[in-house]
Amino acid sequence: MFQKSTYLQRRERLRLQVKSGVILLLGNDESPMNYTDNTYHFRQDSSFLYFFGLDFPGLIGIIDIDSGKDFIFGNDFTIDDIVWMGAQPTIKEKARLSGIENTGSVDEAEQMIKKAYQQKRSVHFLPPYRGEHKLLLQDWCSINHNLVTQNASEELIRAVVAQRNIKSEEEILEIDKAATLTADMHLAAMQMTRPGMTEAEIMAIVNHVALGAGGNLSFPIIATINGQTLHSHYYGNTLNEGRMILLDAGAEIESHYAGDLSSTFPVGPRFTDRQKMIYQVALDAHEHAVSQLKPGINFRDIHLAACTTIANGMKDLGFMKGNIADAVEAGAHAMFFPCGLGHMMGLDIHDMEGIGEIFVGYDGKPKSTQFGLKSLRLARELEPGFVFTIEPGIYFIPQLIDQWRSENKFTEFLNYDLLDTFKDFGGCRNEENYVITQTGARLLGKPLPKTIDGVEHERSKAF
Repeated sequence: MFQKSTYLQRRERLRLQVKSGVILLLGNDESPMNYTDNTYHFRQDSSFLYFFGLDFPGLIGIIDIDSGKDFIFGNDFTIDDIVWMGAQPTIKEKARLSGIENTGSVDEAEQMIKKAYQQKRSVHFLPPYRGEHKLLLQDWCSINHNLVTQNASEELIRAVVAQRNIKSEEEILEIDKAATLTADMHLAAMQMTRPGMTEAEIMAIVNHVALGAGGNLSFPIIATINGQTLHSHYYGNTLNEGRMILLDAGAEIESHYAGDLSSTFPVGPRFTDRQKMIYQVALDAHEHAVSQLKPGINFRDIHLAACTTIANGMKDLGFMKGNIADAVEAGAHAMFFPCGLGHMMGLDIHDMEGIGEIFVGYDGKPKSTQFGLKSLRLARELEPGFVFTIEPGIYFIPQLIDQWRSENKFTEFLNYDLLDTFKDFGGCRNEENYVITQTGARLLGKPLPKTIDGVEHERSKAF
């Protein structure tokens, strides 16, 4: 965790933004996999971590705005717990790490919240994403668990987003570390992948690098020859020369800040000719998007610029036709690029997605309902301190090709005969992490090779 002054300042700013009432921030607890004592890897709630810094299960934070007091609640471990877990700090000792002197048990937290409701004080909480938190809020706040999310405090949501969206220098340093470790994960895969291996072996290599550096994964690894499946977590395919592997993987370091990179490289030492021509179009879109990054520009406009680059490139190759500006406005380019250019990142790999993408990425404004554009997670003016991904790609999705062709959709823009010959292509993308500065943008982490020559040079180390 950072120095306690960081958390004191964050909570004070939150107090000033929300103005009155009680803020309830629920920390996560252990979560059993298949029986009580066999738990999933513990991961603290990111907003609790942001405002309190305490990476222990079973804690509850309360900020009483009106009294100016902060509280940490939790139950101290018994000797039976310590026998299995070793010596553990007390609740008071944990709270002091965050600059808090007021502590109590979980039962006392319940009493405090129920009393606040009896006194008709505002109790602010964030949308819960865990079932046990919904049940706890149902009990403490007398709200049916099915209605808990819609009763979350928009005032608190906006205040948390306003703080967490702007990364401090100490946060940027942590994300930079995570992005560098993430790059090492990708480089290991590029340097060790050979024909005949399985996707599972690549996944294991990547995971090993993160764990060996004292980190963990920021999300489940994507390591697939079927790059057209955007979130593929199947690892059973054998890698054959002539195919590409799309790797999307990120490291989460001890501070829980995350990296998120994608790379695409041939299973053999070199790309095929048709892989080169598609890969280059995606790379052109990537570089064009990066060149547009600066404060004050709307990320939606950068996304559409990348879409236009892809559409122009695919027209040059014969996959698209007609007026490209009209094609992009209509959404025909989403045949190849049906997702967004990037997303905010930080303590969460999709930062604060559980709080609400409409507030994080759209500043409360409505999203588009158009296929492709509706998947854009970030569409607001960029500000210094924003950290996000740039990740345009090109994907040949057989089911989408068949569906749109059967519907005669965008026939004025798409060459379905040529598309049919690329159904076995897969997909490709590169992904990097950037922070907006006062004058432009800066890459976080060490760079991965992206050019065709650079990737093939890295792949030569495996042979």
